[in-house]
Amino acid sequence: MIVTGIKPTGQIHLGNYIGAIKPALELAKISGYQSAYFVADFHGLTKIHHAEEFRQLSYGIAATWLALGIDPDQVIFYRQSDVPEIFELNWILSCFASKGLLNRAHAYKAMVETNKEFNRDVDFGVNMGIFTYPILMAADILLFKANTVPVGKDQTQHVEIARDIAESFNHVYGDTFLLPDYKVQEGTAVLPGLDGRKMSKSYNNTIPLFEEPKKLQKLINRIKTDSLPPEAPKDPKTSILFTLYKEFASPIEVERMHEQYLRGIGWGEAKKELFHVMNRYLEEPREKYNELMASPEKLDKILLKGAEKARALSIPFLKEVKRKIGFNV
Repeated sequence: MIVTGIKPTGQIHLGNYIGAIKPALELAKISGYQSAYFVADFHGLTKIHHAEEFRQLSYGIAATWLALGIDPDQVIFYRQSDVPEIFELNWILSCFASKGLLNRAHAYKAMVETNKEFNRDVDFGVNMGIFTYPILMAADILLFKANTVPVGKDQTQHVEIARDIAESFNHVYGDTFLLPDYKVQEGTAVLPGLDGRKMSKSYNNTIPLFEEPKKLQKLINRIKTDSLPPEAPKDPKTSILFTLYKEFASPIEVERMHEQYLRGIGWGEAKKELFHVMNRYLEEPREKYNELMASPEKLDKILLKGAEKARALSIPFLKEVKRKIGFNV
C-alpha cells in the first residue's frame, strides 16, 4: 500500500509536485501496489483558522490530485476528516508516543529555536496540533498498513516517528502495525525556490503549480541565477532552471538542453525554454483544475465515495487494534 497526503495550508507549488506528488503518481503505476491519496485537512487546521480559506484550500488539494491524473475509481482517494477511525487511532498512538520523541520533531524544534532567537517563551505560537502533528501523521500511515510513503526530504522524519510509535505498540501487543518506509524523489529532494533557499510557503518563494501563463513566466524570470555571461559553460547539476526543466521536458529536449548548458546559454534563454516546457505540460491539468474548483459539489461526491472505500479498510483494522488493547468491540 502507498499512502500520501497533502495538507491545505497554501497553494500547491512546484516543490510539492516534484518532491511528493509526482513520485506518488509514478509509484502508483507499479503493478501490485494499492494506492491511497488524501486531503490532509485536519493537518491544515494547525495553521489555517479562517473557515472559507480552509475550505477552498482543501478543495484545491483535491482538485490538484485529480487534475494531475488520479483516477478515483482505481485508487482510494479521500478527505482525512471523512475517516473518523484516523482520529480514534491518533489518540491510541499518542499513548505510545513519548514527549521526548515529539520534542525532537523538526517543525517543533524549528519554532523553539526561532523563539529563542527572538527572546520569546520557547513555546510561543506552538499549539498542541503542531506539537502532536507527527502522531496524526503516524495514524494516517499506520491505519492503512502503508509500506511506502512518498515524501519530500523534510518529511522523512515523520515516517521514522511513525515507525518508532508502531514498534512501541507492537512490542506490547505483538505484531500489529506494518513498519513503513519512505520514498524520496532522487535529485529533487530539496527544491530551491525563487531566492535560492528551499522552496517553501514560509519563505514566500514558491511557484504555484497552476499559475496562469503570464504570471508563471514572471515568476520564472525572478528565479535567482549567477552572473556568468551567456557564452560561459554552465553546470546543469547546480542549476535550478535545469532541475525544473528536467521535470517537464521530453528526454530528447533534456539532452539537448544539457548540451546547450555545456556550450553556454544565457539565463534569459534558459528561463524562456523552461517556461515553454512547463506551460505546455501544465496547460491541460490547469484547465481541469479550474473546472473542478468551480464544481465543489463534484469534488465532495468524489471524496465521500473515496472515504467509503477507505473506511472499508480502516473500520475492521481499528477493531483489531482495539481488541488487542482490551476493548470490547
